[in-house]
Amino acid sequence: MRAGELLGRTAYDEQGRRLGRVVDLVVRGTPGGPLRLTDLVVTRHWYGRLSGRLIGPERHPSGPWAIRAAARLLGRSTVQVPVHRLRLDPPVPGLPEDPPTR
Repeated sequence: MRAGELLGRTAYDEQGRRLGRVVDLVVRGTPGGPLRLTDLVVTRHWYGRLSGRLIGPERHPSGPWAIRAAARLLGRSTVQVPVHRLRLDPPVPGLPEDPPTR
């Protein structure tokens, strides 16, 4: 599966409510081992990804206060959701739908 097959798709939660569009992927793995898709970053608005909620004030607390405040404001609709809690439209064949086993 390629990242381009997921980016831009509409994401819905388990109850069928629209969460927004997929804008980023989160993969995890062990050093030297295979990577596994675990989460998708979803935003409601086009400007939500510009601020970078995950690279904004939560991850980088230093910097000018005005930039931190703007990133917090613009990124408030961006969420990171586990893959097994989402339904994508159109569906993606091969996307893991069960919770990952440890």
